Parts: sequence; C-alpha cells; structure tokens
Amino acid sequence: MSLDKDQIQKLATLSRIAIDDATLEAVSERFSSVLDLVDKLQAADTLGVEPMAHPLQTTQLLRDDIISEPNHQEAFQKLSENIHDGLYLVPKVIE
Repeated sequence: MSLDKDQIQKLATLSRIAIDDATLEAVSERFSSVLDLVDKLQAADTLGVEPMAHPLQTTQLLRDDIISEPNHQEAFQKLSENIHDGLYLVPKVIE
C-alpha cells in the first residue's frame, strides 16, 4: 500500500510534523514499507491462537520474604529532635 503526497502532507499536518518537499519521497517510502509490514501481519492466520501476556510464557520467581537487615529505627531516631511515638514530625505543608 502506498500513500500519495497529499495523504502524507495531511498526516504531517495532523501529527504537527513539518515535512519538506526534499524529504517527502523518503518519508513516502518509509510509510509504504510500514504499511506493507502491517498488511503481512494482518494476513497471518491467528484463528485459534490464544493471546499471550509475555512472549516467553514464564512466571516470576519470588524469593522468600525474610528479614535480611537489622532494625536500626531507634538509633536513627536518636539523631532527630522531632520524634513523637516513634514517628518523625515534619512541618505542615498543606493548609
């Protein structure tokens, strides 16, 4: 499938892209190759093919949820003056 110059200019206008006359032929060839590829993809028989979520059909391996670092909350909070009931107090930013 090929596009004529008017169709390409209309696409350029709708896309807010400036295409000058010197590159119009190259852009036309690129559009044509993309549309040819789309035609080939649409011609493929996909009847009975189940859609896939991922091309490799793998599952995500999850690690065990174990604590790997010690809790230093008390040591860090000793460094701050604005602590109340184990929470950091910050200035009010929303009225």
